[in-house]
Amino acid sequence: MEYKPTIGLEIHAELKTKTKMFCDSLNDPLEKHPNVNICPVCMGHPGTLPVINKEAVKMVLLAGLALGGKSTDFTQFDRKNYFYPDLPKGYQISQYKFPLVEGGRLNGVRLTRIHLEEDTGRLIHEKNFTLVDFNRAGVPLMELVTEPDILSAGEARAFAQELRLLLRYLDISDADMEKGQMRVEANISLGNLLGNKTPKLGTKVEVKNLNSFRAVEQAINYEIERQEKILEAGKKVVQETRGWDENKQETFSQRGKEDAHDYRYFPEPDLPALKIKEIKEFENLRENLPELPWDKRKRLKKEYGLNNESAEIFVNDKKFADFFENVVSETKADENELPTRKIIDLTVNYLTSDLSGLMKEKFLSFDELLVSPENFADLVDMVLEEKISSRAAKDILREMLEKGAEPHEIVGQKGLEQKSDDSFIEPVARKAIDENPKAVKDYKKGKETAVQFLVGMVMKETKGVANPQKVREILEKLLKR
Repeated sequence: MEYKPTIGLEIHAELKTKTKMFCDSLNDPLEKHPNVNICPVCMGHPGTLPVINKEAVKMVLLAGLALGGKSTDFTQFDRKNYFYPDLPKGYQISQYKFPLVEGGRLNGVRLTRIHLEEDTGRLIHEKNFTLVDFNRAGVPLMELVTEPDILSAGEARAFAQELRLLLRYLDISDADMEKGQMRVEANISLGNLLGNKTPKLGTKVEVKNLNSFRAVEQAINYEIERQEKILEAGKKVVQETRGWDENKQETFSQRGKEDAHDYRYFPEPDLPALKIKEIKEFENLRENLPELPWDKRKRLKKEYGLNNESAEIFVNDKKFADFFENVVSETKADENELPTRKIIDLTVNYLTSDLSGLMKEKFLSFDELLVSPENFADLVDMVLEEKISSRAAKDILREMLEKGAEPHEIVGQKGLEQKSDDSFIEPVARKAIDENPKAVKDYKKGKETAVQFLVGMVMKETKGVANPQKVREILEKLLKR
C-alpha cells in the first residue's frame, strides 16, 4: 500500500535585538558566563511589568512583508501556561489568536502565521544533575508556522535553508542552528493513497528541536519509514511529541502531544494590545527591505549569465555576492563598458576556488579580508592581458591576502611578469625534454598528456612567469624535430 507524507514545519528564530523581548537585559548569544544577562522582569519576580520591544515587532513585520504575508492591524500577546525548569515565570508570553503576520509563501509552501514570543532558558545536563542558564530566557523569538504543504524531507530541508537565508538578508537573525538561534520542529503524518481521491490526513507526530539541516532531513525520513511500518502492520500511529537521537539516527517518544487548550491561553494582562497602523515606526517598512535572496538569484543569472551552482554560492553569502559584483565593475570592460564573458568567468573561477580556498585555510571572513575588490579586479585584468600567468596569479593572490599588498607591487618586487620571448623559454624547454625521456617517449607514442607534464616542468622551473601557451608551442615544435 502507498502512503503520502504530509509535512508542516514550525521554525523558531532568535532575533538580533540589543535587549530582550520584555526587559532591558542584554540579548547576547555569545555570553559564556551563565545567569548574568538577567533581571527581575525576565526572571518573573512578583510585581514586575514587561514592556514590548518595538524593534523585535518591527523585525517580524519585515519578515512578513518579505514573505508576502498580511500584517494584522490588531495584535496582542497571550500567556501560554505550562511548567518546565527553564521557564522562570511558569508561563511564556506568546501570541495565540492574533499573530503579527498571517499568510505568505516561501518555496511554494503556504505560511499559516508568523508570531512573536519570548525564548526559554537553557538546560545544561551533567551526569547526575541539571543546571539552568537563564541568559536566553526572554530573548525575542520569531515563530513561523507553515501549512502542511511539504511532501518530502528534501523539500523541508530546502525550505528551512531558504528561510535562514532570508533572515540573514534582512539582518534580523543570524539563524545559526549550531548555536540554537534557529530550531526546527516537523509535524509529519502519512495519508493512505486509495485511487485518485485526495488522501485523508493521517495521525500527526511532532519531532522537536532539530538543530541542523541534516537532522531535519534525516529525522523526517526516519519518521516517514517508522510510521509506514506501523501502518503496514495494521496498527495505528500514536499522536505524540518525539525527539531526534543523532547518535542512534532515530526518533524517540517524549510525551503525548498537547493541544492548545492544554496551555490555557489567555490575553497577557500586563501588556497592551497593539494597533500596528497607529505606530509611526512601522510606517513604510517596505522601503527598508533589501534585495531578497530569490530576487538576487534571478538577477545574478540574468545579468552575469551565472550557472545555478555559481549563483547559489554567491546568493548564500551576501558579502561574497557584493564582493563579486564590485570586482566585475572594477575590471576593464570592453568598448561597450560591459563586462565580457571572459572577465566574468575568470572572476568567478578565482573567487570561488582560489580566494575562497585561501579564506578557509586562514579562517577569514569578508570583514577581515585585506584584499579589496579594486585590487582583485587588477589581478584579473593582468591575467586577461597575459601580463602574468594563471600560476603566478595564485601566488600573488596569497600575498595580497596575507599582507594586503597591491598586485602590481608584488609583480614588480618578485619579477613575476609573464615572459613570452623564445630566448627565455626555449633553453628551459630543452632542459625539460632532456631530463624527462619517458615523457618524450610517451609523446612520440601519441600520448598528448605528456606535453602537459613537460609544460608543468617548465612552469615550475621558471617559477610560473613563462607564458604557458608559448611554452606548449615551443615544446611541441622541439618534440617534432
